[in-house]
Amino acid sequence: QVQLVESGGGLVQAGGSLRLSCAASGSIFSINTMGWYRQAPGEQRELVASITSGRSTNYADSVKGRFTISRDNAKNTVYLQMNSLKPEDTAVYYCDAHVVAGTGRYLEVWGQGTLVTVSS
Repeated sequence: QVQLVESGGGLVQAGGSLRLSCAASGSIFSINTMGWYRQAPGEQRELVASITSGRSTNYADSVKGRFTISRDNAKNTVYLQMNSLKPEDTAVYYCDAHVVAGTGRYLEVWGQGTLVTVSS
């Protein structure tokens, strides 16, 4: 069993910053790509940013230059530093990880989501 636990969401004014964290736990052999997605009310879930085990990153155009994804492989944790937040960044943010479990199985695991609300 592998779980992802997110933290760091909340309410912030436009222009402010938040840092999201997502820690993986359980029977883990290795973690490949980790990512952050978001889903606003009435919208589809979209990729915000992703990072490979080698720390190659990918960002949605809407967050480039404002958000930074990073990871600590020793802690099985991925972070999302969000700066210059805008009201349109308001969404539930989900962590995603592609895991090789201790059993050798390949799993895609999702966190429970954390709400980010940006007020204007």
